[in-house]
Amino acid sequence: MRALRDRLESEIINRIPNVKVNGGRSPRLPNTSNISFEFVEGESILLLLDKYGICASSGSACTSGSLQPSHVLRAMGVPYTMAHGSIRFSLSIYNTSEEIDVVINTLPPIIEKLRNMSPYWTSDNTVCANQ
Repeated sequence: MRALRDRLESEIINRIPNVKVNGGRSPRLPNTSNISFEFVEGESILLLLDKYGICASSGSACTSGSLQPSHVLRAMGVPYTMAHGSIRFSLSIYNTSEEIDVVINTLPPIIEKLRNMSPYWTSDNTVCANQ
């Protein structure tokens, strides 16, 4: 699972600007990835991913339904503009490399579409915030 998670993260970082893997340099679970996308809403990402049959979540189970950014991410120093666009992928032993490919190929156009609708996004916002 760790190899799939690491591949998912590295491909997302390489394909989408202004992305942060939260806790990426810390010891963590091998099957879970929390990724923030600047200038978009996590719930909007989830709605569009769902149209492609991709399951992910935003926030923890104890804060589901809240539109506020994660207090944990904020405490970790994740900027407000990124914490709002945070989603979590949870993998299992049943996930395949092909499923990771679907996410890798589907997510960049979704983020681009949402950013194009955002009043805060401009091409000037593109920075190498990937971590």
